[in-house]
Amino acid sequence: MAVVAASALVAVSGCAKGDDIPMIIEDPWVRTTEGATDPSMTALFFSAVNPGEKPNTLTKADCSSVAGKTEIHEMVKGDDGKMVMQEDKDGLEIAPGTHEHLKPGGHHVMLMMLKKPLAIGDEVTCTLTFSTGDPITVTAPVKKFTEEEDHYHPSPAANG
Repeated sequence: MAVVAASALVAVSGCAKGDDIPMIIEDPWVRTTEGATDPSMTALFFSAVNPGEKPNTLTKADCSSVAGKTEIHEMVKGDDGKMVMQEDKDGLEIAPGTHEHLKPGGHHVMLMMLKKPLAIGDEVTCTLTFSTGDPITVTAPVKKFTEEEDHYHPSPAANG
């Protein structure tokens, strides 16, 4: 298992299955629960770079040290035309030679049923599982997010 510490650019080396090239995780961070409308949930954001020659899909995230439930979420247009959050059960595919930004208002890793409040400066450790290669453990700092719209509300699927 590769271990990644929070930094501006983190290259993951070694620990790949076969000829798979490991993913590169950049700028991981978690939104603080300080001042949140619902402090029982938050999200992990980062950029995932696929330097390989075949697609690689983020299939699972585990942040069980701080969250009772962790899911990969996406934002989609609801029946009323408004953007809503839902679990992306297929995961997030990253095409070869490209990157995906997991960010507020887009794909993100949802941390639900938090075991404790997350203050600015805390760190959260999560394990990311991709379709190729070994799991990658990231340590993400908890940061303030000041431009928040109310994207961190439960969706019907998130309550199960």
